[in-house]
Amino acid sequence: MDRTPVESTQIKSIGFDQTTNTLEVEFAKGGAVYQYKDVTRETFDLFLAAESKGRFFGQAIRGGGFEFTRLPEPEKAETPAEG
Repeated sequence: MDRTPVESTQIKSIGFDQTTNTLEVEFAKGGAVYQYKDVTRETFDLFLAAESKGRFFGQAIRGGGFEFTRLPEPEKAETPAEG
């Protein structure tokens, strides 16, 4: 899912899949990515437009009772040792 970078100290980017009504949130600290189910497009648009993304997330998403899943972290490609 494509995510849009946002200005926030807590949230790095957010994305939305309108087909499945899934919101995806990438957090700034640690880079964890979570998907939230059954989120409306209207809620996503309000999130994107919110002056404080962290406050909106806390009140409307985390406090909204949405089912969520933490996505596994992508495997980091190993760089060959120089020698």
